[in-house]
Amino acid sequence: MATELANHLGRLGHDLHVISYALPVRLDPFNAQVHFHEVQVQDYPLFLYQPYELALSSAMVETVRKEKLDILHVHYAIPHAYAAFMARQILMDHGVDIPVVTTLHGTDITLVGQLPAYKPAVAFSINHSTAVTAVSESLRRETIAQFDIQREILVVPNFVDVKRYGRGDAAARAHIAHTDEAILCHVSNFRKVKRIPDVLHIFSKVRAQRPSKLVLVGDGPERLPAERLAAELGISQDVLFFGKTSDVERILGVSDLFLLPSETESFGLAALEAMASSVPVIASRAGGLPEVITHGVNGYLEDIGDVSGMAQRALHILSSESTLAMFSQQALEASHRFSMEQIGQTYLKLYTSLIHGGEANG
Repeated sequence: MATELANHLGRLGHDLHVISYALPVRLDPFNAQVHFHEVQVQDYPLFLYQPYELALSSAMVETVRKEKLDILHVHYAIPHAYAAFMARQILMDHGVDIPVVTTLHGTDITLVGQLPAYKPAVAFSINHSTAVTAVSESLRRETIAQFDIQREILVVPNFVDVKRYGRGDAAARAHIAHTDEAILCHVSNFRKVKRIPDVLHIFSKVRAQRPSKLVLVGDGPERLPAERLAAELGISQDVLFFGKTSDVERILGVSDLFLLPSETESFGLAALEAMASSVPVIASRAGGLPEVITHGVNGYLEDIGDVSGMAQRALHILSSESTLAMFSQQALEASHRFSMEQIGQTYLKLYTSLIHGGEANG
């Protein structure tokens, strides 16, 4: 999301400087307005672990001073907002007071931030940022509930570049399924929270009544158990594991339905990308997903673990060409509420207000 935002704002003529330990895969190398600065982490023999936060703070200070930056926008409270606070304090000694925007994405609050070793640092980083945004109302509420937050948090949702997504052609679809088969898709990092077994059980129930293929995109700790479960369910021949691939857009473009039965999702960017490809979504009623998916309009939301209910909803959408076409069109229309152009302007307005006005509290 940070990389795509940089690419987008660069295309609008703004100067963007991306500071990271490695070159982001999606950073546009042909965008002259976008510049990359690598964080150089040196081995320090006194410590077991490299002091990345110190190197990151120093890189921020150097880049701000050299490039005369107007604002720092950091993603995730830990370690980036924490490092940004230190960078800002150092810069103040040089007469520079740069605003810091921190965007909370989810794991910094729901996973890492809950660990006792990090929780005070997360709250400190949030409270000492100039402005804080969360990618969903659900994440905003959870942050306030879990941490001692003394400031407002703005909701600025994730976005999608709707121009990158669309429907694939018949030739591309033929590589995955026969003409009479539906294509169901799931994209994730294959962690337990994604409930991959539920994806397979839903598909098994759908396949029992409708010829179908399931495409699983991504990799992670649940990949091998998923392969074993597919074999146990007798559906291996119709389940395709694509692993990590750069062709996600093409796969979504030939899919009919997207499955996301996660235990929690701070926003549900994978669902939004599917919707931008005119693919309705069957998902859990969890986290920020209800802010993206409208039940009965562009997909369905069911209770976490309700495999039978999700399978029945999937079969309903696939029951006729007209029903599928209606849900697909409504999914595409809903995705435009989260367009890169619209959300990009929201961030630009926030940056401008901070540069000229100071703290952002609402």
